[in-house]
Amino acid sequence: MSYESYDKAPPIPPEDYYIVKHEDLLNFVKSVFVKLGVPEEHAYWTADNLVTADLRGISSHGVARLRRYVDGIINGAVKTHPNIKIVKEGPVYALVDGDSGLGQVVGRKAMELAISKAKDGGIGFVTVRMSNHFGISGYYAMMALDHDMIGISMTNARPLVAHTGALGKWIGTNPISLAAPTKVPPPFVLDMATSIVPIGKMEVYSRRGKKAPLGWGIDGQGKLTDDPMIIRKEGALLPLGGLGETYGGHKGYGLAVLVELLTGVLSGAALLKDVGQTEGPGPSNVGHFFMAVNVESFMPIDEFKERMDYMIRTLKSAPLHPDFKRIWIHGEKSYLTTQKRMRDGIPIYKKVMSMMKEVADRVGVEFPWEL
Repeated sequence: MSYESYDKAPPIPPEDYYIVKHEDLLNFVKSVFVKLGVPEEHAYWTADNLVTADLRGISSHGVARLRRYVDGIINGAVKTHPNIKIVKEGPVYALVDGDSGLGQVVGRKAMELAISKAKDGGIGFVTVRMSNHFGISGYYAMMALDHDMIGISMTNARPLVAHTGALGKWIGTNPISLAAPTKVPPPFVLDMATSIVPIGKMEVYSRRGKKAPLGWGIDGQGKLTDDPMIIRKEGALLPLGGLGETYGGHKGYGLAVLVELLTGVLSGAALLKDVGQTEGPGPSNVGHFFMAVNVESFMPIDEFKERMDYMIRTLKSAPLHPDFKRIWIHGEKSYLTTQKRMRDGIPIYKKVMSMMKEVADRVGVEFPWEL
């Protein structure tokens, strides 16, 4: 499929958004963090993570989240100059303390460390404590692609999900991402929450004044609701598979606990309801987990890529279900969306643009667009 015709985001009424060049968006977001005292390189990493989310069509984790990072820095919950340090390490592993730095900065440094260890030891994994929300999980897994490695990243998060059998918010959306190189673009990139959807989807539906699909979340009494504000405020999201065990909700719950184990329990970070918010007032103490696998330690990279492409071709060659137009591979939609948006610009909701204007005025940086 040509990138000229594909964007994974649902159609947005033209009156609801602006089209913004990704370079301009990146420079603006970076300028906000620099103004707040974040070192220029770290500001770039953070801005790049947010804009990459919007480029890939993941608006729930893009620049719409800018204000919460700004609030965290201003409130003192997020440090602009953290003392990120290795607490323990061995040939293929490390435990990192992020000292309440921006999650994007802590995450990037930790993934770089995992990649470095994988170059020497075939595999590298790093657990992290005392971090913050780190944006899209796929950003870190994809870092391994530049080294012809498999990348894996996970994080726990503030409680937003009701696990199977429970009422209220107890566990995070706890995303999992895996990226693997291929011979022919796009690379394989799985980037998924262990809840049915991330909480950002509720924010998008609320912003647009629309109902959410019934089955995504529950209200305070445990009943299914399509009101995104009720899910956000008094209810909770549901794990993958939904309410109960009929469609595998207990499996989504299990995946979320798997992430909690590797990111929170193993690292010494906060767990479940103890995980705080990036906005503050106190440290959120988020935990991450990163892994890099050096393919060359197992087989020649060209052979691996050939096998990856064979797997993808085989999956795509299956008879097409009558309700579907094509079979997709994980990461393909986001890849095509990125190509289109890099050429044509990124659609940003007007409410998000207004929020960014407020942030610009608040911190004292130029806002480069007319609203």
